[in-house]
Parts: sequence; C-alpha cells; structure tokens
Amino acid sequence: MNSKKLVAVSLPAAAAAMAADLNVSLEIPKMNVAEYHRPYVAMWIEKPDQSFVQNVAVWYDVRPKGRKSGTTWLKDLRQWWRKSGRELTMPVDGVSGATRAAGSHTLSFAGAKTLAPGSYEFVIEAAREVGGRELLRVPFEWPAKRGGNNSQSAQGTTELGAVKVTVTP
Repeated sequence: MNSKKLVAVSLPAAAAAMAADLNVSLEIPKMNVAEYHRPYVAMWIEKPDQSFVQNVAVWYDVRPKGRKSGTTWLKDLRQWWRKSGRELTMPVDGVSGATRAAGSHTLSFAGAKTLAPGSYEFVIEAAREVGGRELLRVPFEWPAKRGGNNSQSAQGTTELGAVKVTVTP
C-alpha cells in the first residue's frame, strides 16, 4: 500500500533569510509480522558535530485507544529524546502529528529559510512497538547551490526504507 502525502511545514526560527525549501521523501517499509504497529518517527536538523539545531517533525500515536497518552513511548526515539524530546510538551504546532502507514511519504518544509548558511545533517529516527529502532543521517548544504547536486540519500535496513533530502534554491 503506497500512500503519498505532501505536508507543508514551517520550520521554527534560527537566523539568516534565504529563499529555499527542504524537501524530504521517505519510505516506511511494509513488514510481514504477526503484530504490526506503525512506527513513531522523529526528524530533526543537526550540525555536523551532532549539536541540535531544530525539530522538523514528530509522528506518534496522538489518539491511543484505552491509554492516557501516546507520548509515553516517545522516549523510545532515544537519540531524539536526548537531543530535544524530553524538553518538549506535546503536541507541538507545526511539528507533531499522527503516525503514518507503511508506504512513501513526501514532506516539504517551506520556510526552512530560517537556517543560517552552512553544513547540516537531516536526522530521522524510527522506533516501533514490538519492533526495532533505526536512525539515519543525511548531510546537506544550506542554502542550495544553483546548478549543483542538491540531493542526498540514505537507505534504511529495517524500520526505514529510502530517505532522500533535496534542497531547492
């Protein structure tokens, strides 16, 4: 089952204004397991030294059945939780949302212009109940260079499939 969704998100503040967009395509693999749960997914931006810059998206169970809060398991996104998750009160407007089904997803972060020029890493972490955990890093330059290769990719092995980050001038 492939589902394509385009989600436009405005990234929170940072510095210099540049006219560019950050586009991300990612796959959540379909798994043939007895008990399947949609993964919790966190996406954020870091500097190459792995210092946190800003949150981009957090997908979690926003309406759990029979439980008080789906936020209980956000700490299973271990790297994200340590970087910024434990400091947040969910939901976060423009950042948090419901988990996504297996398939292809496309996100466009209009307003990423708030990033200062430089080198960054787009980090995505996924964790699934009765499943595994996976983290991918995709380097990118901000702002995009006209005429250059402005796309970088990474390939997951379990909880994530292909992830592609494209910066458009």
